[in-house]
Amino acid sequence: MRSKVQKWGNSLAVRIPKAFVKETRLTYGSDVDISLSGGKVVIAPAERVFKLEDLLKGVTGRNVHRETATGKAVGREEW
Repeated sequence: MRSKVQKWGNSLAVRIPKAFVKETRLTYGSDVDISLSGGKVVIAPAERVFKLEDLLKGVTGRNVHRETATGKAVGREEW
């Protein structure tokens, strides 16, 4: 597929076709990695980095799995 490089402020930009967006699951504001490989510009979705703290913020009493209820502590573990 062919696209056109256009000016965007002091930089240059390339529009990503809808089919590519869908295939790569990119969304507005997605982070991407840009690199050079054999004289070609390669744009790839950046690997998402998950922090446990951020993931746990989404856990509530309504969506917690029953399997997490393992009983009371029986040793020196902390809950």
